[in-house]
Parts: sequence; C-alpha cells; structure tokens
Amino acid sequence: MRGIREWLERMLARNRNWRAHSALREKWRESARSVLPIAGLVLVLCFLTVPLPVDALAGFGLATALLIVGMGLFNQGTDLAMTPIGEGVGQSITRSRNVKLLLITGFLVGLFVTIAEPDLTVLANQVAAIPNLVMIAAVALGVGIFLAIALARILWRVPLWALLLGSYGLIFGLSFLVPKSFLSVAFDAGGVTTGPMTVPFILGLGAGVAASRGDKGAETDSFGLVALASVGPILAVMILSIIYNAGDSDAAVIALTEASTSTLLFRAFYAETPEYCLEVLKSLTPVLLFFLFFQFFSLKLKGQALKRIATGLFCTYIGLVLFLLGVNVGFMPVGSFIGEAFGGSSARWLLVPLGMLIGWFTVSAEPAVQVLNTQVYEMTAGAIPKKALSLSLSIGVSISVGLSLLRVLLSIPILYVLIPGYALALLLMIFSPPIFTAIAFDSGGVASGPMTASFLLPLAIGACKASGGNVVSDAFGVVALVAMTPLIAIQILGILFRLRQRRAEQAKAIVEEVIEL
Repeated sequence: MRGIREWLERMLARNRNWRAHSALREKWRESARSVLPIAGLVLVLCFLTVPLPVDALAGFGLATALLIVGMGLFNQGTDLAMTPIGEGVGQSITRSRNVKLLLITGFLVGLFVTIAEPDLTVLANQVAAIPNLVMIAAVALGVGIFLAIALARILWRVPLWALLLGSYGLIFGLSFLVPKSFLSVAFDAGGVTTGPMTVPFILGLGAGVAASRGDKGAETDSFGLVALASVGPILAVMILSIIYNAGDSDAAVIALTEASTSTLLFRAFYAETPEYCLEVLKSLTPVLLFFLFFQFFSLKLKGQALKRIATGLFCTYIGLVLFLLGVNVGFMPVGSFIGEAFGGSSARWLLVPLGMLIGWFTVSAEPAVQVLNTQVYEMTAGAIPKKALSLSLSIGVSISVGLSLLRVLLSIPILYVLIPGYALALLLMIFSPPIFTAIAFDSGGVASGPMTASFLLPLAIGACKASGGNVVSDAFGVVALVAMTPLIAIQILGILFRLRQRRAEQAKAIVEEVIEL
C-alpha cells in the first residue's frame, strides 16, 4: 500500500511538471507569434529596400531570440505569481472590511508593480529630458493613486463613466498648461504602464475585491481598473514636464549594435547584462517585499502554493532581464534605423501601411490582451467571444498605428487627433452597454504592450528625425493612439452586440406569439 502511494505521488508530481512545461511552451509560442511577424518584416525590408549592416542584423536576430524567451518566461511568471498574489491580496483585504486598508493596499500595489513594468522602462530610456528614476517614480505614484480610486469605486458602486468623464476632463484641461511638445510623452506614459506586469496583477486584485461584494453588478464593476490606472501616469508626466521645463527636449540616441565577429557580438550583449540584472532586481524588490508582508500577516501560503509563487517570481526576473537586454541592445536600434531610412527617402509614405501591418500582427498575440480576452470570456460566460474581441482590437490598433505614422510625417499636433478621438469614445458610452465601456477602456491600456514601445516607437523616432520633425512632439504619441482606438472599436462592438441581442429578443417574442395563435 505504501509503495502504491509513493508511486501515485511520483506520478502526480510528474504530471504537475508536465503541465508546467506545457504552459511555458505555450507562453513561448505566444511570444513568438508577437515577435516573429516583426522580425520577418524587418528581414524582408533589409533584403529589398533598407540595407542593414550585417553585424546589426545579427544583433537583431539574437535580440529576437532573447525577446521570445524573455517574454515567455515573464508571462509564465505573471501567471504563476502576479495574478494569484493579486487575487489573494484582493480577497484578503476585502474580508477585513477595512476601507482604509483597501485603499492603502491599492496604492502600494500600483506603486510597486508599476516600478517593475518593462514597458515603462523602455519608454523612460527614450526620453532624455527627465531622469529615468524620476519619471518611473512619478508614473508609479500616479498609478497607485488612481488604482486606489478604482478600488474605492468598486466598493462604493460609483459609475465608471462618471470617473472617466471627470478624469479626462481634467487631463485635457491641464493639457493647455503643459509644454505642447511634451504632450505626446505624457499620453504615451498612460499606455505603457498597463503592460504584461501590471495587467494580471490589477485584474486579479479587481476580481478579488468584486467577488467579495457578491451582487449582480460586481462582475461588471471588476472591469475598469486598468482604464483608471492609465489616467494617473498621464497627469504625473504632465506635471513633471512643467517642473523640468521639458518642452524643447530631444529623444535619447539609439545606436546600432556594432560587432565585426560573433565573439564581439556576444560581448556587446554580455557587457550590458549586469546593468539590466541590477535594474530588474531593484524593480522587483518592492513587489517581493509587498508579497512577503502579506504572506506573513494574511495570506500564509504553504507548500505547493508558496513554491509556485517563488518559481513565478524567479521566471519573472529572468524573463525581464532577457527582455530588456534584447530590446535595448538589438531590437530598438533596428526599428530606429528602418524608420530613419524610410523617413529620409521618397518612399516614406510606405511607413503608414507597414505600421498598420505590424500593429495588426502584434496586438493579436499581445500577452496582456490574451489575459483580458480570457477574463472577459469567463466573466460573461462566453457571451462575448474571444474572436470578436481580438478582431475589434486588431482593427483598432492597425488604424491607430497608421494614423500615428501619418501624424509623424505630416507633423500633426497630437491634440488634433486625441480630442476628437476621446470625445467620440466618451460619447459612445451613452449607447454602449456598461460592461463593453469598461472592457473598452481596459483594452486601451493593454493593447499598447511591449512591441509598441520597443519597435513602433523607435520606428517613429527614426522617421521623425530623418524628415526633420520635432521628435518629442511628433514621434512620441504612437502608444497614446494605440491606447485610444480600442476605446472606440470595442464600444462599437458593444453597440452591435446590443442590437443583435434586441433582434434576437424580438424574433423570440414573434415566435412565441405565433405559437400562442
């Protein structure tokens, strides 16, 4: 009997290991679907229109591999650690019925998780006017404050539309006081902070808080946290730009990787590794301390659950290091180089369809989008299909990237696009079902993921430099527009969904009348 039990335990352990390996392979497949279309387009461009130095091309190939492996490990780590921690903390603090504790916890979650967000680090590295640490800290404070507001909204049942109208009214009112050339950076900050690190944690926290209510509207109210968390960074960077007088700043220089041999290429990456190891360690330490605090006083996880979270945090660390190494050393320089080559040529208008194609492919495999799609499908019991949501996002992001690059080439002020766009998005709230409004504003944050900040933004910067535009005012803003168009696309989907539902109800009523006759 003892031998049978030992054999069974070994089989269960082997099965758990198999499931873990299978999940990691799936994460790598998702990362490959996000990165490889861009890599393929770059190769086609290099061989046909934009000759790239061989050493830079080799560096891009190595960076592509690092991005796939790093994003896969990172996303596996968020599944194993970030989402469970978020849900556990959310349920724990709501059980205590202590509103002050809930608000403080929400603030700390937003603060700590945003500091570790890779997309924010990528953006901060490209803004020369404000020190990286200052920008990251300010944006994290903004996320923390508005995440606390979002959690209070769930508990007190405040309508999401009211907070969104007030928040964006404040943003556009303040925009007239901010240096005009820095507005694009401020709106970009709102998009990059809700990436693969932040979204699973915030969604898990929101689901845990909403579950404690137990009423019919709790599921709908669990959405909207990402939308409100995106508001804080915009306001934070606006205030920073006034303090630093950042209106006339330029973007950081992005240089191609140079290496005459494979050994020198490896050394170019290896030389940067310690810096990113230390940077990621600093970013993840607050998250670890936050977890340990709640583990000691509230969660008290044991055995397999604790091991799972420890494994997840380790995967997150390694994945972040590989991701940032690949992005900064090999990926971003190539994006900037291609943008500069097109921007200074007679074929610069080809950037618009090229950007639309990249936008279509990347959002379909964006990790944070997959997290949102799954939660929407589960929360609505399949009423909102994943395919319809993904298609709406792909169309919206494709249009927004094309519009962003057109704005770069024509030097169109960003407010000329954002004010009509957000006005339409806010107007659609009247006609779209509330759950679609919440999902739409959440989707705006999650659609602008790692590939937007690490390739499309450098592409726009390179094109802007070559065409003689103002980099800060014209090139920045890609992330902002990517975050805006899903607000419109998803709400239109909601209106169509409501019309179809009404037609189905009318048809059912007619059938019932015929049967009665």
